[in-house]
Amino acid sequence: MSATIPPLPDDPLAQELDDFVDRWRLVDRARELDRTPAFPKTEFAEMGAAGWLGLDRKAEDGARALPPSRAGTLLYRLAYRAGTVFAKLSLQPGFSSVLGEHGSPALVERFYRPLVKGRRLVGNHLTEPDAGSDLGRLATVATRDGSEYRVSGVKSEAAFAADADAAIVYARTPGSQGLAGITAFLIPQDSLGIRATVIEDLGERWMRRGTVRYENVRVPIDHRIGEEGEGIRYVLPELARERAYLALIYLGVARASWEQTVRHVGERVVFDRPLHEHEAVAFPLVQDWGELESCRQFAERALARIGAGERADLDTSLAKTMATTIALRTIDHAIQFHGGAGYSRALPHEQRYRDVRSGAIAHGSTEVLLRAAARAIWRPPHGRAGPFQATK
Repeated sequence: MSATIPPLPDDPLAQELDDFVDRWRLVDRARELDRTPAFPKTEFAEMGAAGWLGLDRKAEDGARALPPSRAGTLLYRLAYRAGTVFAKLSLQPGFSSVLGEHGSPALVERFYRPLVKGRRLVGNHLTEPDAGSDLGRLATVATRDGSEYRVSGVKSEAAFAADADAAIVYARTPGSQGLAGITAFLIPQDSLGIRATVIEDLGERWMRRGTVRYENVRVPIDHRIGEEGEGIRYVLPELARERAYLALIYLGVARASWEQTVRHVGERVVFDRPLHEHEAVAFPLVQDWGELESCRQFAERALARIGAGERADLDTSLAKTMATTIALRTIDHAIQFHGGAGYSRALPHEQRYRDVRSGAIAHGSTEVLLRAAARAIWRPPHGRAGPFQATK
């Protein structure tokens, strides 16, 4: 029996995106990168040249300057077509927006605009072994020494540890505590005193994450991004926005598995009946679709609010936590209902599951985001601002 598959959300750039995916064999390339991890330099450059990096970034930086909601629709489609690899690669200028929005004109010209064009790779070094999501425990120190800083510390779980040309590094000034005193720096990764070690991950192996050690690295003062002590204030809006985009990426990947499974159970006969006629199979897939669509619309609404100049921190945090849970459950059903083949590398579901699994940890763990959401709902007494309330 043929299945009725709802259409994808449309966009004027949808066909252009589909053509790019097909021309550069991004589906096959994503599978190759899982088996042989490497940074996809050629595809990165081609994405930049074609305008698929930083979809919502400024036109003066060479990007398309799309409204966030449209950027989200296209990222959803890109993830549906080719998985997380190139959708997340498209987000990299967004992950480096602190540089684009607060860096000096010289830094923007030298590093950020080449990033948007796929000519330079800029990473983010925020997480540390003893800090994780608790940014107040960051221990990397930046000590002022005349016209430069000297940076020492260890950054962990850093994407592109072995491949980044430069990284946005967050370090605190001596004597500062909590979130105060944390400053952002742009540090070329060929600087003396930097040692990177790559780790092997469960999924998204192309990122070649790892540990980066800074040992008395000299950083010119003109490589400081914005004002001293303002790093966390700069990065929080970036994190809030990117969580909604990540939600749509995970949902797009899961939708691909859902569609393949719906078609499969419509054709497979088990115990003299099509598999879809067994309620134990059909009902979970129906529920998956409702949750996938509901969460997609929720994430898109959050991005529309951001595009209108509103804060949507609570919604984007919940979107990412819900999307990760829904996507993993949907892909797990795909593995289950394809039987032994679903568990194998012959089908794409197992890689999708491994790639999406990072969503419950990266860019704010599920536990931390739910805790923050709870604090936003049950606001602190005496007028103190919760984490998602505007502050003066």
